[in-house]
Amino acid sequence: MDGALLTARSLGKRFGGLIAVDDLSFDLHEGEILGLIGPNGAGKSTTFNLLAGALAADGGAVELDGANLLGLKPHQIAAKGVMRTFQHNSPFSGMTLTDNLLVGAHTRFQSSWMSVLFGGSAARDRERELRDHAHELLEFVGLAEWQETEVDNLSFGQGRLLEVARALAGEPRLIMLDEPAAGLTLSEAERLSEIIRGISARGIAVLLIEHDMRFLLPLAHRVVVLNFGAKIAEGQPDQITRDPAVMQAYLGDAGMSRRAERR
Repeated sequence: MDGALLTARSLGKRFGGLIAVDDLSFDLHEGEILGLIGPNGAGKSTTFNLLAGALAADGGAVELDGANLLGLKPHQIAAKGVMRTFQHNSPFSGMTLTDNLLVGAHTRFQSSWMSVLFGGSAARDRERELRDHAHELLEFVGLAEWQETEVDNLSFGQGRLLEVARALAGEPRLIMLDEPAAGLTLSEAERLSEIIRGISARGIAVLLIEHDMRFLLPLAHRVVVLNFGAKIAEGQPDQITRDPAVMQAYLGDAGMSRRAERR
């Protein structure tokens, strides 16, 4: 599609004889929430790792606004505006929420280490800006009152929200969320949905892996379905739930809509 922020074309990855990602192509636009779903082993996490530079692709192309991403290191991809979270919370223990976000903003900190060491005014001004930005992000995810609290004192759900805020601290154009609702209570998941919609409203694209269809389907603008590394369906959530190939591969003969009703 024209005007896409991110384009992936014929992306592939093998591990020996196992095809983890097979000729995968999709687009993602500014402000769009795209769900990436499929059964266990479908290639979702491998796709994330290819896009983030944690794995090297065997073939294909990935571009952000026309600029190639394949072959770049993870920190180089992050500097271009692609940030991600992981399935498990990974805060910097012993540090406050604010300091965790300052670490997340390192890709946007342009002052030299020399100016920081010798107290350059530009570096001090930039740190002040980053701290203000960190406060704004913590407020955005509902954690502002704990900004000077050590992360070890957070609940699991609060830790999930901190991971999202830390990714946003890098001022991304695209944020990739890997099962962000896993382990959350219903109220926490509802709050996270509001936050993701807020991220989208800021014009930031969201690529989302999630197993909980009650969480993902009302949230995503489009959904890409993988099975055995290959894309078997793509479309709006209501189209995906009626796709026979999806119902067979992802949820079995009972069908996605019936399982969603039972849960």
